[in-house]
Amino acid sequence: MTSVSSSSDNQSNQHDSRKSATDISYRLDFTRFSEHLVDITLSFIAETTSPCLWLPAWIPGSYLMREFARNITAVHYQIENVANSKDSHPKHRAYKIDKNTWQLPQVEVGQTLRVHYEVYCYDLSVRTAYVDQQRLYGNFTSLALAVEGQELKPVQVSLIVPTAFTAGQQVMDDDLKGKDNSDVVLACGLEATHLHIDAQDGSSKHGYSLQADSYHELIDHPFEIAAQESFSFIIQDDGHQTLSHRFFISGKHHANMGRLQQDVTQICQAYVNWLGDAPFDDYTFMTYASGQDYGGLEHINSTSLITPRRDLPSVDEPKIPSTDYQRFLGLCSHEYFHSWWVKTVRPDVMLDVDLRKEAFTPLLWVFEGFTSYIDDFMLQASGVIDKASYLKLLAEQINRYYQTDGRAHQSVAESSFDAWIKLYRSDENTGNAGISYYNKGALVALCLDLTLQQKSAGRYRLFDVVKAFYNQAKKNDNKRIGISSADMSTVIGQFMPVADWEDFEHRYVNGVEELPLEQLLTANGIKIHVDIKDTADKKVPWGMRCSETPAGLKVNRVQRGSAAAKSGISAHDVIVAIDGIKADNKQLVSLSNAQHEVRCHLFRRDELMRVSVLPKAAVQAQDNIEKALPHKINLSLARMDKFSEESVDSTDIAPAWQGWLDGMKRYQQ
Repeated sequence: MTSVSSSSDNQSNQHDSRKSATDISYRLDFTRFSEHLVDITLSFIAETTSPCLWLPAWIPGSYLMREFARNITAVHYQIENVANSKDSHPKHRAYKIDKNTWQLPQVEVGQTLRVHYEVYCYDLSVRTAYVDQQRLYGNFTSLALAVEGQELKPVQVSLIVPTAFTAGQQVMDDDLKGKDNSDVVLACGLEATHLHIDAQDGSSKHGYSLQADSYHELIDHPFEIAAQESFSFIIQDDGHQTLSHRFFISGKHHANMGRLQQDVTQICQAYVNWLGDAPFDDYTFMTYASGQDYGGLEHINSTSLITPRRDLPSVDEPKIPSTDYQRFLGLCSHEYFHSWWVKTVRPDVMLDVDLRKEAFTPLLWVFEGFTSYIDDFMLQASGVIDKASYLKLLAEQINRYYQTDGRAHQSVAESSFDAWIKLYRSDENTGNAGISYYNKGALVALCLDLTLQQKSAGRYRLFDVVKAFYNQAKKNDNKRIGISSADMSTVIGQFMPVADWEDFEHRYVNGVEELPLEQLLTANGIKIHVDIKDTADKKVPWGMRCSETPAGLKVNRVQRGSAAAKSGISAHDVIVAIDGIKADNKQLVSLSNAQHEVRCHLFRRDELMRVSVLPKAAVQAQDNIEKALPHKINLSLARMDKFSEESVDSTDIAPAWQGWLDGMKRYQQ
């Protein structure tokens, strides 16, 4: 967590002399922040001839080759202790030997080097770096070139911020007027020292000094320097140790900070109550409030979040959080849990991972799927939302699953393995051919949780499986553990018969059988209601999703085997007329179940085409299907169901859902 220590130097070179005896140092100068550029100097002593520098191609937690090196313009270096040189520090240009590796061919062992390069930072996401007049944000996977072979050496970082940055925010942002420069602070999971630096040219700059035990530790700690509101709170573990937490928000917003502090504290305490302790001594939430961007990325003792400002709690936020605010709390819950379940317990291939190439695993559904189930569950377990709100969130997960035809073609294990080439590269065929390991993984986790509870007569839950793995990790010297599919079988076998787990895995993890959601939820006192208003005929007429444009109805996606697909309509077509009348969504819905042939005129690229649609064709094609799943469902507690035609004895039903929804109470202190 950011420390409160500070000091002041007269000259920038005096600041450099203050660094500890680390082997590798980085100096990030943000003077050109208005151009979205960071000037970086890397200093180190070469341990090999012609050493190489490399930059990660992806960041842990986001499984796509991001190619961060594309934002580096050129790399130059100087050898400081060159004998018999007319120029004591001649500048050389590094040679690029692959997409993200540079070689320094003039260098010999033992020489001290200064490497200079600039990085373009204008990607408003939690994965990369963003620099402008309002915020200086970065992940070191995008900024810090690693010295090959010296990644385990201690690292020192200086973040140099011109006074013009802090002063400029007051001038251009009405929301910041009246605030002094102390509001412009550093948020980071690493301890930091704040320095005021008076340079030789008379200019004044702020400096922040960070230290990490290795390059790998450094890249697990993003930072943000901006005008930020913040609050602190304390969580206590089973050993009565206090864990300090800080929550920062930058960007324009009017969040109810008191309400946010109350809710986030409850959520975090619920996790520590369950798991006993935490893999960190302190934790930092870093949040940027934007217009509509959304996302989060986990780190060992921090998380970086970006959220629409409307998702933050309002001044008059109701007792039961609004739908938007619930989404933000779910994001906080999701990323917080990842400190245990991804950063501490992780897939075996991610234990000592090479960030220059993909790390394929069939277990992402275990880590992102379990988390996507547990994140919302813990909102109600902590008391932040009620059970009705949780069941609404769960119904949304189920509806996404029901509305994804690709669930019949791709298993959740295959979805995990193919994350690098599919999940983050969706197209018009994604929904037809695949399933998200977040979405289906969450529902597999739900089914596994309820199956464990059933097979163990209520003694064990999915939460016991997670805690067992975490307890194993704590026994290791590095406090981490990498797990495989075989490890899953071994640990789950402690809580239910191995044969039952293997059957479950065969059907629902490696196979594509429909999940037994209705059976398991009903057995646990949950009523399922089919929504008769939001039907497929209204939401996906003819099996296609369209958006209205001035040119006509643009087809975004066509379901396989649908009436639209059989007629030859394809994604990206623009339907201009239906039965001779200008096409719009209202007309399309009115003809979703037409008995007659419907003529459509459409443009594919710049060519006009005519097709004939038989709307009932899709219905007829399903005649042989034993039971078509609903397009949309709602969930409720059986004893609260006022619309049931049957008389329900709540004393018989209540224990079923209480064992599931209230099961976390046994972990409360």
